[in-house]
Amino acid sequence: MTTVATTSAVRRPSPRIAVLRAEARLYLREFGTLFWVLGFPPLLLVILGSIPSFRRVDDGLGVRLIDLYVPVLVMVGQIVVGLQAMPPIITGYRERGILRRMSVTPVRPSALLSAQMGLHGATGLLSALICLTIGRLAFHVQLPRQLAGYLLALLLTAAAALALGALVSARAKTARLATAFGMAVFFPSLFSAGLWLPVQSMPHTLRQIVVLLPFGAASRALDQAAAGQWPAWSHLGVLAGWTVVVSMTAARWFRWE
Repeated sequence: MTTVATTSAVRRPSPRIAVLRAEARLYLREFGTLFWVLGFPPLLLVILGSIPSFRRVDDGLGVRLIDLYVPVLVMVGQIVVGLQAMPPIITGYRERGILRRMSVTPVRPSALLSAQMGLHGATGLLSALICLTIGRLAFHVQLPRQLAGYLLALLLTAAAALALGALVSARAKTARLATAFGMAVFFPSLFSAGLWLPVQSMPHTLRQIVVLLPFGAASRALDQAAAGQWPAWSHLGVLAGWTVVVSMTAARWFRWE
């Protein structure tokens, strides 16, 4: 009897793994969230790629617009994850007292946060893979020629988006406020990423300002890696700097209840 009980205890998953499994089951039921992350960027890519002018070489830019928009829509998935999907969930847990109750159990609230960031980060990267696949198969967009640099820039982009989402979660007291705060940052982030106007075609002064923002820098870094160059360290440094500063600020302001 003792041996069986001991073996059962040894095989029991750690609290962190148990939380990850539980959160994964709940996350997969969020069909609305999954659509916006996994469905919206690829759908927008298909719509843009269906416009004939986007499939022709632009005289001013020297490339097709669809080639520029694939990296942009790769970023859109990360932005949606960080600013629209994650903050209402975490803030909702705090609003309902779930984080407070977890703080007095062996399961630490940090396990919940890491599970949420891991799940949302993985979903954002899956969205990026779908966009790259559709771009290649449907519109003959070249896959990134500097794969290592592209992957590094993408991981830093995802980290920056999650850091911004953590900051929104730290400041918002309710899920509704989290949605509102996230929306306030969401549209400027899309603009700086080049959704309405590619960063490459922005006026010089505006472009110099945009590349100092996380998703403007990400746009240039991903574009350079896609073309076969190693991303400029200045762009990678902007991404890393924003991630570190925003993460530290979010950690300082975050409250469990």
